[in-house]
Amino acid sequence: MSGHSKWASIKHKKGAKDAKRGRLFSKLVKEITVAARLGGGDPAANIQLRSVVQTARDANMPAENIERAIKKGTGELPGVSYEEAVYEGYGPGGVAILIRALTDNRNRSVAEIRHIFDKKGGSIGGPGSVAYLFETRGLITVGAEGADDEALLEVALEAGAEDFKDEDDIYEIYTAPSDLEVVKEALTAAGFRISSAEVTRIPATLVPVTGDEARKVLSLLEDLEDHDDVQNVYSNCDIPEEILAEEEE
Repeated sequence: MSGHSKWASIKHKKGAKDAKRGRLFSKLVKEITVAARLGGGDPAANIQLRSVVQTARDANMPAENIERAIKKGTGELPGVSYEEAVYEGYGPGGVAILIRALTDNRNRSVAEIRHIFDKKGGSIGGPGSVAYLFETRGLITVGAEGADDEALLEVALEAGAEDFKDEDDIYEIYTAPSDLEVVKEALTAAGFRISSAEVTRIPATLVPVTGDEARKVLSLLEDLEDHDDVQNVYSNCDIPEEILAEEEE
C-alpha cells in the first residue's frame, strides 16, 4: 500500500468522527467559497464547485451551509477572501511534506506552520524544495466489500482511468486531473459507491520510516492536518502497518 494510501485511509477514518466534523465542515466551506469565487456559483457549469459540493453532501453538511458558502464566494453575501498557499518541508527521517492551504493571511499561516514543523522535529523549506517529488493525479476510492473488481475496472478504463490498484479493503482508480469527474460519474452511474474522489498529489517514490521516527512523522502530519488554514497534507512517508494500526485505535 502506498504512503499516500495509508495516510489517506487514516484521514478518511478520522474525518468520519463526530469530533472532527466541525473542522471538516470549516475546511469544506473554504473550498466551496474559493471554487465559487474562481468559477462561478453554478455547480453545473463549475466542475470544481460541483465536486466539492458533492463532497460536502457526502459529509452530511446542511444544504443551507453549502448555499451560504457559494453566495459568499460569488459576493452575494459578505465573507472572508481566501487565497491558496502551498508550503513545503521535511519531517523526521527526511520525509517530504507538501501542504495546500487556504488563508486570509499568508504571513500568519506560514509562521504558524513553521512553528509546527519546528516543534515536531521537521523543517519548512522554500518553494520547489519538495513539490517536484509529487505528481498531480485524480484519485477515486471505492469500498471493496460487495464490489465486482472486474466490472469496476472495465467501467473505469472505458471512462478514461489510467491506473487501478487493489488495496485490500478499497480499490483505487487513478485518472488525469481533468478526467476525475468523468470517471467518477461513470462509476456512480454503473452503481458503484464512491468513498472519495479528489485531485491529489502522489509521491513518485517513498521514504521508509519505522519505530519512534514513524510515530513522530504521524504526529507532525496530524498537527498540520489540524491547522485551520490547512486543506491537504501530502507526504512520501512509508510507515509500517502496525504503527498505522496504533493511530486507528
